[in-house]
Amino acid sequence: MDKIVFSIVGCGAIAQRHAKHAASFGTLHSVYDIDSLRTADFCKNYNCIGYKSFNELLTNTKASVIVICTPNYLHAQQTIEALKKGYHVICEKPMALQSVDCLQMINAAEKANKKLFIVKQNRYNPPVIELKNVLNNGILGKIINVQLNCFWNRSQDYYTSSSWKGNKEKDGGILYTQFSHFIDIVLWLLGAVEIKASIKTINTLNPIEFEENISCLVQFKNGAIGNFNFSINSYAKNMEGSITILAENGTIKIGGEYLNVVEYQQIKEHTLPKIAIQNKSNNYGSYTGSMSNHHKVYANVVDVLQNNAPIEVDMVDGFKTVNCIEQILSKLQPN
Repeated sequence: MDKIVFSIVGCGAIAQRHAKHAASFGTLHSVYDIDSLRTADFCKNYNCIGYKSFNELLTNTKASVIVICTPNYLHAQQTIEALKKGYHVICEKPMALQSVDCLQMINAAEKANKKLFIVKQNRYNPPVIELKNVLNNGILGKIINVQLNCFWNRSQDYYTSSSWKGNKEKDGGILYTQFSHFIDIVLWLLGAVEIKASIKTINTLNPIEFEENISCLVQFKNGAIGNFNFSINSYAKNMEGSITILAENGTIKIGGEYLNVVEYQQIKEHTLPKIAIQNKSNNYGSYTGSMSNHHKVYANVVDVLQNNAPIEVDMVDGFKTVNCIEQILSKLQPN
């Protein structure tokens, strides 16, 4: 069977990881970045073609899949253009900055009869998979309380070194850029949630245009209550990304920096197996991101396109995450 051919749009940090897996699971044909020097460096490193504009890439590429690795605010527009041109699309998180744009992306994919893959690689973390299995099998019984805690560090330099990070209209805020993966996983594990109230702190970093700390009171459809806490003010480094569930038949906390370890468990007549972590977090030099499972994203893309397998992260899930973020932000009150 012929290899799948990919083109990447955006040559920043995350695109490096995509390039590696595109070449491993298929062929990387071409790239485009608004910065021509970065495009040239990328082409040299990955032996691919560089284009001078997004339109030139869409017109000339030999790829069947376009990979969107551009700043958040461009995801919807570029995804829709690529779908309309007849390409499948892999879109990095967040799917978009507004749920209405997510719906337009879904509509474009359905109209074009093309696949739209949203990158949610943390779903493949071994502790997350084990927790999903426990919940699916009803082992915990009724869920009573859920705690989501995300305590990461993003420095002043992180924002001042970028032309779009920290900008409200282009970045969207910490729930989109840093913590959308965690929100996605909670929704995937436990279903719909209602945001009862949320509070934010004033800014301490300049020139960041949005809140750095958010705390929410939430209630799930099954009646469970909980709290979501998000911060980028952890001193010097990322400290925690965790989900704790208290239920009638057990208590589980998966955590570490990025949901990569089982911190504790006490479950009636059940024990989660010991988990050996092989893949570490994405390392971007001055900071770390989420767990590195992009190879599993690409494995699913190939399986879907060559074997008609189901998409493991449905585009509707991307919409649900953005919609939840909008709910949180709509309830924000200053402290």
